[in-house]
Amino acid sequence: MTSMSRARVARRIAAGAAYGGGGAGLVGAAAVGLVLAEVRLARRHVGNGSGGRVPVADGVYGHSYDVGGDPPLRLVMLGDSTAAGQGVHRAGQTPGALLASGLAAVAEHPVELWNVALPGAQSDDLDRQVALVLSSQRPAPDVCVIMIGANDVTHRMPFTRSVRYLSAAVRRLRTAGAEVVVGTCPDLGTIEPVQQPLRWLARRASRQLAAAQTIGVVEQGGRTVSLGDLLGPEFAANPRELFGPDNFHPSAEGYATAAMAVLPTVCAALGLWPTEEERPDVMRREGFLPVARAAAEAASEAGTEVTAAMPTGPRGPWALLKRRRRRRVPEAEPVTPST
Repeated sequence: MTSMSRARVARRIAAGAAYGGGGAGLVGAAAVGLVLAEVRLARRHVGNGSGGRVPVADGVYGHSYDVGGDPPLRLVMLGDSTAAGQGVHRAGQTPGALLASGLAAVAEHPVELWNVALPGAQSDDLDRQVALVLSSQRPAPDVCVIMIGANDVTHRMPFTRSVRYLSAAVRRLRTAGAEVVVGTCPDLGTIEPVQQPLRWLARRASRQLAAAQTIGVVEQGGRTVSLGDLLGPEFAANPRELFGPDNFHPSAEGYATAAMAVLPTVCAALGLWPTEEERPDVMRREGFLPVARAAAEAASEAGTEVTAAMPTGPRGPWALLKRRRRRRVPEAEPVTPST
């Protein structure tokens, strides 16, 4: 599917999400039997992304920067098993811990992490997660990172519903004063047990959802980072290193790779990234595009950021597409548990 075709599909999905439309199926009836057989085979290997213990990483990171007595920055993780960190054994290997540690190093300030993500969650669980965050006695978060979408694809949730739930979550968090960064749906075609034609269909569906998610998030004032096939090249070369024992969730190295892609956008959302890097770099193919086209291009290239720019244009809202330089995430230190 071309970038322009993906942009048109993403616009239709996002419009359906905004105005209450339904979701069309992605697979023709003639292919359903073969696809379902492939799905059953893949699920026996990957377990559908649910179950298993998740390390608890909540707490305060960056103790060495606590010199003025100011409250720590507050980072909240929401979403599914990828946001929770399923697949690793130590808290410091989870994406939340890696992002909190990296953010503390950039800000030179302590960061408090709270992870409310739930393994196996689909986008309809975001309403509960956001309510938990906003109804707690804790101060409102400074930044929220959401990773969601894989289970929506595997459970065949209509993409209009998926985007509607995500957009509502971003809107509520932004209204509460939090910056929001969304890691869009990863490319399920990179999972080792998935065979053709399901691999191609999974990749196509993942990118369609990621592009539509981007439109919905940007329209609500959030930023997105495409996870896509971020692990694809590394996985092809060394799948045992980048994916965990279940061949579905990332390993510690895989989560570190994802955190390196998301951290610059989290820092930029909080105004912590160098000013000179905020200007579009034409040599890196960065610039202003209609939001649907930016979303489609981001879905095709992992690690690409999309954020709102001009509110209107000849073809609707515009967005800024950036390919930020990834920053090595420092190893997460032991944490002080939250009180």
